[in-house]
Amino acid sequence: MVAFIVRRVIAAVLMLAIVSMVTFAIFFLIPRALGQTPEGMASRYVGRDATPEAIQGAVERLHLDDPILVQYGRFAQGIVVGQDYSLGPRKAECPAPCFGFSFNNNQPVWPTLLDRLPATISLALGAAITWIIVGVSVGVISALKRGTLMDRAAMTFALAGVSLPIYFTGLVSLSVFAYTLGIFPGGGSYTAFSDNPIMWFQALVLPWITLAFLYAALYARLTRAGMLETMGEDYIRTARAKGLKERTVVTKHALRATLTPILTIFGLDLGLLLGGAVLTESTFSIPGIGKLVIDAIRGNDLPVVLGVTLFAAIFIVVANLIVDILYAVIDPRVRIS
Repeated sequence: MVAFIVRRVIAAVLMLAIVSMVTFAIFFLIPRALGQTPEGMASRYVGRDATPEAIQGAVERLHLDDPILVQYGRFAQGIVVGQDYSLGPRKAECPAPCFGFSFNNNQPVWPTLLDRLPATISLALGAAITWIIVGVSVGVISALKRGTLMDRAAMTFALAGVSLPIYFTGLVSLSVFAYTLGIFPGGGSYTAFSDNPIMWFQALVLPWITLAFLYAALYARLTRAGMLETMGEDYIRTARAKGLKERTVVTKHALRATLTPILTIFGLDLGLLLGGAVLTESTFSIPGIGKLVIDAIRGNDLPVVLGVTLFAAIFIVVANLIVDILYAVIDPRVRIS
């Protein structure tokens, strides 16, 4: 088990290095290869209304006219040990991990990400708990009641959830439950948990349901398909022949085998959401990482976009590492791979 974890950690570290290279290539190498000048690249760092002097100053501060390998070395060094940026007569310190420096806000990107992270974690975890419980439960019931009216209703729910986009269900839920019935607060009413737990919960109920509706539908279909395949296996018939209760057969044998691939998808989905649920946060005006990147795109603040991209990629790699470890706990056969 220890050797398996060590191998996966080493692989995750290597993947993080690759992620930094790919991210750098997307934002620096590819534009330069397509003929973008240092001044054109610098204009994306200083806002839409920047003067030529400000753009030239950004070129010098960011060393965008240096060789590409030198730029990547400085980029990687900033992530690991930090970096200093020249702001005219003074220098701005960007401590490690330095994900960039926003010249629009005159502050490093990393503290901004940490400031927005609690809202994104609140949204992602609440929705994840909702969709995993609802999706798996609906999938199991649908598989056990195959061909019945309940099965058809569950699959209709799954089809609707997969088909309807989040911004549509979000706006409809706001219109009906917030602005018409007044059951829940409207968009933009997010309150931090530390300020008021009750208002925090009330403001997130609709976003949780909206986000979970899509994922729960997908997980219901996956669980149903896995359960139908597993329930026909020989070891399930053997368990029943031994006289085990049906609940034991379903939960300890069939469901455990079905949850293995679902766990993999769950970890990746959660890691992706922790990098920013862009549509949901924008629809409900939740001040999380997803809304941060939308505001940065509108304000032409490339360092923030770059930082969020790198931040989200790291979350996915870490989530994949955790899933690999949990996968080995559930299925010991994985440890020898």
